[in-house]
Amino acid sequence: AILSEPDKADFLKTATVEKDQGSTLRLPGRLVWNEDHTVRIVPQVGGRVQKIAVEIGSEVKAGQTLAVLSSPDFGQAQADARKAQADLQLAQHTLERQRELHAAGIVADKDFQQSQAEATGAQAEAARAGQRLAGLGGASDGSYTLRTPLAGIVVERNLNPGLEFRPEQSSDPLFVVTNPTSLWLQLDAGEGDLAALKAGEKISLQVKQYPDERFAGVIKHVGDFVDPTTRTIRVRGEVPNQDRRLKGGMFVTALIELPPTQALLVPVAAVFLVGEQRYLFVEEATGRYVLRAIQAGPEHDGKIEILGGVKEGEKVVTEGNLHLIKFFKTLPGQPKQAAK
Repeated sequence: AILSEPDKADFLKTATVEKDQGSTLRLPGRLVWNEDHTVRIVPQVGGRVQKIAVEIGSEVKAGQTLAVLSSPDFGQAQADARKAQADLQLAQHTLERQRELHAAGIVADKDFQQSQAEATGAQAEAARAGQRLAGLGGASDGSYTLRTPLAGIVVERNLNPGLEFRPEQSSDPLFVVTNPTSLWLQLDAGEGDLAALKAGEKISLQVKQYPDERFAGVIKHVGDFVDPTTRTIRVRGEVPNQDRRLKGGMFVTALIELPPTQALLVPVAAVFLVGEQRYLFVEEATGRYVLRAIQAGPEHDGKIEILGGVKEGEKVVTEGNLHLIKFFKTLPGQPKQAAK
């Protein structure tokens, strides 16, 4: 394409093809609770809420009471445990009597073996009922106490006084307790960003609530699955939060410093797609432009990597491509090429 009035080509803007001098990869992300330091508490039995001992924001210690439920289910578990103990005692007493009679030749072998089997079964049932009762951790009056196994902060509460809770009817935990001094970072990265994302890589976070600060973090895991819809990969990082200024649910921008490479870069605006082929215009001289078919690589930070089609130092058009393309009836790579 040759412009008849090259001195009036102010509408065309160009940029120079240059080697990658290093850049910063920016990825959107969100802070969430660190699941290694978070517990979601759901009762194992149903009941009615009698007492709530903590509020959202309360700091709790491991084993501290969160709420107390009046639980018929726990009362039934107590009754089952007592019955199992009584059955065990009776089975053991019967076995001892049968052992004596068997030794005297009064009881047949099969009757003695039946007593042994019943005693073994009763012992197993008593152990099961006792373990269930111990695991529930209720009191002798039938009340059931919800306790936290983890020290931290109560960040979620999904119950009110008098609430009737049934495990089979609810999917939400009654309490969520976490240690907010460490947060997880969830990032959605493009396929082209994978080379820069490795476990152990340090990152910094930009948060709009603190525009003049950067928060340190580290990549912990890079997903092994590409979302077929968004073509992104889930990346998880960890961010120290000792002063607790960062909050779960915050949106952040992760900054990852990329070192210089030998790759050739041009602004993304210089490249356009026709069919399945990418093109750009190279300025050979003022008012003279050549259309090139190129091989494009990944893009980041407003630049796209060129794998073939241009050389370092050449100037490419970044604004006005649509005006120049009308000069071409066919494009490079087509059977014929003609220019006006």
